[in-house]
This record gives sequence, C-alpha cells and structure tokens, in this order.
Amino acid sequence: MNFPKLKIGNLTPKFPIIQGGMAIRVSMAKLAAAVANEGGVGVIAGTGLKLEELANEIKKAKEMTKGIIGVNIMFAATDFVELVKTSIESGIDLIISGAGFSRDVFAMAKEAKIPFLPIVSSVKLAKISERLGASAIIVEGGNAGGHLGTDKDSWDIVKDIKEAVKIPVIGAGGVVTPEDAQRMFDLGLDGVQMGTRFVASKEVEISDVFKELYIKSKKEDVVEIMSSAGLPANAIKTKFTNLVLAGKAPKPENCTNCLKHCSRKFCIKDALNRGHDGDLERGVFFTGKDVWKIHDILSVKEIFQQFINYKAQ
Repeated sequence: MNFPKLKIGNLTPKFPIIQGGMAIRVSMAKLAAAVANEGGVGVIAGTGLKLEELANEIKKAKEMTKGIIGVNIMFAATDFVELVKTSIESGIDLIISGAGFSRDVFAMAKEAKIPFLPIVSSVKLAKISERLGASAIIVEGGNAGGHLGTDKDSWDIVKDIKEAVKIPVIGAGGVVTPEDAQRMFDLGLDGVQMGTRFVASKEVEISDVFKELYIKSKKEDVVEIMSSAGLPANAIKTKFTNLVLAGKAPKPENCTNCLKHCSRKFCIKDALNRGHDGDLERGVFFTGKDVWKIHDILSVKEIFQQFINYKAQ
C-alpha cells in the first residue's frame, strides 16, 4: 500500500495509522506500545481510569516503545481536565478527545506544546477546531465503535470535511481491512484511525470471550443503543443490550458521577467493565459496524503487515 505522509504537529509516524482509544481498559499500554513499535500511533484510553492508573499506563507504554504514544479522553468524563493534565505531566506525545467538544483543551495542549486532535463529525466543528489550533482532526462516522456524534457513516462525511480544512484529516469508522484504508486514502484522507480491528489482536488485554465475539459476529449482530452518557453507540447484541433497548436495564447500584451528564438509566462504565471481563449476561461490548469483516485474532505486527503488503487491484 502506498501510504500518505501524516504529519501531526512535530510528529510524523512511519505509517498513517492511529489506533483507536477504546475505553474502558481496552486500549492500554501493551496494545498502544505494540502499535507504536510498528510505526503507527498507539493510544491509551484514559476514560474510566484513575489518575494514578493513567500515569502508570503512560509510563509503562513509554518503557516499551520509542514510538508515538497518545491518549484519548472523553470530554463527557467528569474528570476530563484532570486526566488531560495527568497525561501532559506524564509525557504523553499527543491528545485526542471526543464525546463532546472542549475549547479549553486546545489552550492546555498549546501551552504544553503537545498536538491536540479533536474527534468531530461535522464541517462546522472541523473548521472551529482548525481555528482553535488543532494539529489534525479525526473525522468519525456513525459506523465507528463507541460513543457516536452522527448517524452518518464516515464515508458520507470525510470528503466534505477534508475539503473544508487545511490541516490533516484522519478518517475513523469502517476501517477494518486494507481495502477500507485504501478507500479512505483514495478520498484524500491523510490517515486512518482503527479501533475495531485492534480489539481482535493478541496484545489487547481483554477476555478471550470478548475477542471471540468479534470474530464470530455477523452484520446483524451489531445494534445501536443509547448510552447513559446521552450518546448513541454501536455494540454487539447481547442479553444486556436487549434490556437497554427495551428500557429494562438495571439502574446503577453505586453511582460515582463519572460523567458530566448521565441519564442514570443504567451504568455504561460498569457494563463496559463487565464486557472487558467477558460477562455475556451483563456486559456491553462496543464495536464498529464492520466487525463482521474480522475472522481471526492476529498480532499487531501481523495486522500491520496485512496493510503494508496490500496492493490495490
């Protein structure tokens, strides 16, 4: 594959592949370091971690690689600012944020001389981000995993946003195979962000049950639920997602006010933690809509080799 050159501030990864920051405790040091070692941008998901835990994960990743390590923190998290500050103090290379929009973090990143990449889903927010000093932007469609900002697929929005700004644009949502990445590059994108493909990797420290769900899933196994965070999300159909869709999910037992705004209809943090541990009865397993394209669990190196060796037909 002929990759475009992606420059993010003063950082230039060997390959324009950013690993998605998947909370809770999916995108951690081991995965991020493995991606960075292959020449991509490894990302630790800070949402749902305690400050000390995040600092330790960044330190651990930095000890395992000399590559680029970023952090992804949801703006919707109550401790968003504290997590950003901890990341900066821990020597993170770049900051990514979605699930809301923060003007303050632009100034924080600029002062620390760290590139900031907001996740956006509209031309309007892309232009605002460029004006506020974003080093690049990640455009995420409704076919991505996790919390979503639009019901339009990435393919329907990336080209307009790319044409509206001068800073690098990275496409997210629907990028699982080398063919998907090539499609993004053919649309003029400067890079891609992949989350779903990396969940089914050997380096991800989650239950084997979680990984097996991914490689066995079909198109019809992905449903859209409304998260208690107030945003829609794609997840693999389970007993718990059926309860959420029916409005019968159990209410939170021990609310810690982890989100700035929460419906409190159920606890998404607890559900994701249970999914991380492979609880098919009470867990939520976020995924991109194209998870059905994954048929095997590979090492991060093997995944990169598939993309590097790909030749368009």
